[in-house]
Amino acid sequence: MRDLNIEKSISTVMLPARVDSVTAASVETLLLAEVRPNARIIVDGSDVTYMSAAGVRTLATVLHRAAEVGARVVLCRFSGPAADCLLVSGFSELFDVAENTADAANRLKRGPVGDPAERLHRRGATG
Repeated sequence: MRDLNIEKSISTVMLPARVDSVTAASVETLLLAEVRPNARIIVDGSDVTYMSAAGVRTLATVLHRAAEVGARVVLCRFSGPAADCLLVSGFSELFDVAENTADAANRLKRGPVGDPAERLHRRGATG
């Protein structure tokens, strides 16, 4: 049976313009405040104009914590250099990334596509 109030249970977190070593701790705190058992979280990156490796590590930390408690996180609306940072680092394959908030909400309603831990630790991967 589907939860009829699922849309009300989806949190959306807007990221700041810069997600870097200066802002990473506050961004992590902001995101982790939403992570609880069975939470569904949309991380909206539409305002992000710059993201460093520290920002990507912050997102990875949140993804791990979410997986530990059974929460789901979908990133959306990243563009420009921030989207390039996710793509070049390979993290766009690890995160569930949607084009927009409507697509992100639909993904959260459908349920998980795969275990994030499996995406982070692929069988047969070397290195």
